[in-house]
Amino acid sequence: MGAKVCDYFYVNAPVTTQSSTGLSGTLDRFFSISQRGSTIGREVRGGFVTFFAMSYILILNPIILSAFPDSNGEFLGHSTEANMAAIAAGTALVAGVLSIAMGLWANFPLALASGMGLNAMVAFTLVGATQLTWGEAMGLIVWEGLIILILVLTGFREAVFKAVPAQMKTAISVGIGLFIALVGLVNAGIVRPGGTPLQLGIDGSLAGWPALVFVVGLFVTIVLMVRKARGAILIGILTSTVLGVIIQAVVQLGPKSDDNPTGWGLSVPELQGVPVSLPDLSTLGHFDLFGSFGKIGVLAVLLLVFSLMLADFFDTMGTMVAIGSEAGLLNEHGDPPRTRQILVVDSVGAAAGGMAGVSSATSYVESATGVGEGARTGLATVVTGTLFLLAMFFAPLVELVPSEAASTALVAVGFLMMTQVTDISWQRPEIAIPAFLTIAMMPFAYSITVGIGAGFVSYLVIEIALGKAKKIHPLMWIVSLLFVLYFVLGPLQSLLGVN
Repeated sequence: MGAKVCDYFYVNAPVTTQSSTGLSGTLDRFFSISQRGSTIGREVRGGFVTFFAMSYILILNPIILSAFPDSNGEFLGHSTEANMAAIAAGTALVAGVLSIAMGLWANFPLALASGMGLNAMVAFTLVGATQLTWGEAMGLIVWEGLIILILVLTGFREAVFKAVPAQMKTAISVGIGLFIALVGLVNAGIVRPGGTPLQLGIDGSLAGWPALVFVVGLFVTIVLMVRKARGAILIGILTSTVLGVIIQAVVQLGPKSDDNPTGWGLSVPELQGVPVSLPDLSTLGHFDLFGSFGKIGVLAVLLLVFSLMLADFFDTMGTMVAIGSEAGLLNEHGDPPRTRQILVVDSVGAAAGGMAGVSSATSYVESATGVGEGARTGLATVVTGTLFLLAMFFAPLVELVPSEAASTALVAVGFLMMTQVTDISWQRPEIAIPAFLTIAMMPFAYSITVGIGAGFVSYLVIEIALGKAKKIHPLMWIVSLLFVLYFVLGPLQSLLGVN
């Protein structure tokens, strides 16, 4: 199914056969590195790139999960004031352990961390609007993870994945490519809300030193990619980070705000305080499995868990396909190797994130940046996980990489994933229309789940209209109908009195 995009960049790069003895030989055999056409160097480099592309979560997750106190007046971590350091440490711990588990057990270049979107739902819907405590909200995350794990162990989640037509999986990969490119452009401040829904920079112009950092980093990456240089994406990140550190030291821009629109995005590229400190893990164990049932009722809990589960369920499916396709690891049916193991680790991640008090951990599409650097095995994911564990102690150094630098990787990988669009049969409207809606709705609705749902529902409607209802896989019926419910979940919750 995949277009083998990375082969375009590495076709002239020799693959060095690893030594059959010693540590390198052991790693090669365990992770099938040579068998997948990679090298230990590429895997390590890919792991570093994925980490830098994902490291923004160490800053953004604490910002979201410390937005306000709960109904008991407590912040996350049983504190009377926001404790961003503890949330950052917990986020790094969960990301590190689960990414290493994915690498060792599933041998797949797919890292995990607290999921964007899900953390916002925890903060602004469960705690903010529904008035649950932070512990009760995290308890719902644990329930969601346990239910998904059961669906995996019974084979249901994998069966749903395999029931999806191959070209729809390709459309999911392409849509995610556009989505992460948009995420990169927004995070870098190159695209912002304005007089139109989105516009270039500030009032239609690129302004400020951070924009220059992004542009320089992006063009360094592009030039190196075109010249088939190894490490293009990582070099682009490091180049723009160094430039950002220099600019900040001279100009002292500070963070972006309404009063400082040309400031830095999620982090300021300067070292603050000591570079090493012991992690605060006070968020671990901050969850309550049963408190929400008595507060808002069983039906409301079920609806909230369902909405969390559906978003988590299909985001991972799309991400798994996208990474497998980009790495050239999908079989003739569009399925990655060790699908069951991948889904089990991801499902455990949801429950583990809730138990650690840092929201559901899920598979990260930013792993595609590491694949773009040549990663093909779980060794890259182990490297990423190890770096997350180290980041618990070196948080100030992680914050040196501004979002303007990390976002260059997202845009570059968006191009790589977009090239797969030629694998879709655009001359067949019954395939092309659902594929188009899948691709379009991901960036336009700013949601991978919405894009997949739009594709599934439109595919079902078209097949029925063509008189092919009997050929539709039963699971596609079930999933499409669940997506219809997902799309009207807000009005349904209002009808049932769930705010």
